[in-house]
Amino acid sequence: MDDLRELYQSVILDHNKNPRNFGSDADANRSAEGYNPICGDQLKLYLKVDESDSVIDAHFDGSGCAISTASASLMTETLKGKTLDEAKVLFRRFHSLVTGDPSESDQGEGLGKLEVFSGVCRYPARVKCATLAWHTVKSALDEQNEIVSTE
Repeated sequence: MDDLRELYQSVILDHNKNPRNFGSDADANRSAEGYNPICGDQLKLYLKVDESDSVIDAHFDGSGCAISTASASLMTETLKGKTLDEAKVLFRRFHSLVTGDPSESDQGEGLGKLEVFSGVCRYPARVKCATLAWHTVKSALDEQNEIVSTE
């Protein structure tokens, strides 16, 4: 189990140091901002959604702790190529994973690299860091046009 935890930590550290899809995107047709006042994490998410309601590109910028940055980085990688409905299902599954929702018996199954966040549920103060990008993407998907706060 320690080897698995070390692997998870290394993936999170890698995505924090070298975030994928970091930076703004002038071609985005959906965006949203998110803020975690407890940790100070803030980000802006940029999505390009095509006419068939598929996410063809995703970027983010901002600043945050390692978990927040890694979560946004892995999320943007995972969302590319997903339909809006698939992205919303991913949001629910990821949220259940990091909150330790026992009603989801297959919490991490099929989530790929996102499973690295499975241990976050043991640290309630970090749940908001891990979910900030996801609540922000949900706002962008729903075109809510308001700043998302974890409070």
